[in-house]
Amino acid sequence: MTGHPTGSRERAIMDYLHLHVFDPVLNSSHASDKLKRGIRLTIVRMSQRDADGMLSYYWSALIGTEKSTPFAAEMRREGFGRFEEIVDDMRERFAPTFSRTFRR
Repeated sequence: MTGHPTGSRERAIMDYLHLHVFDPVLNSSHASDKLKRGIRLTIVRMSQRDADGMLSYYWSALIGTEKSTPFAAEMRREGFGRFEEIVDDMRERFAPTFSRTFRR
């Protein structure tokens, strides 16, 4: 999949992440440019995946990568919600896909 997600599962995931993580940063007048750039890059990367790939990306960010760990810390410092704060709701909403992606 390339470009913007078009499937219903992909759209549901991205709509949820926009509401709870992405848009609060992008619409904020006090978010740093670095944080906004990171959010935009995350959106692009996730939009290039199918639903399983999006959730694998999400799980990787939660587990912590060389880039995601400091980025999450910066989001917290700037006062924004992170992937970590929505994990329980994400699991509940997308449980079948979560369990499939986690076992990879």
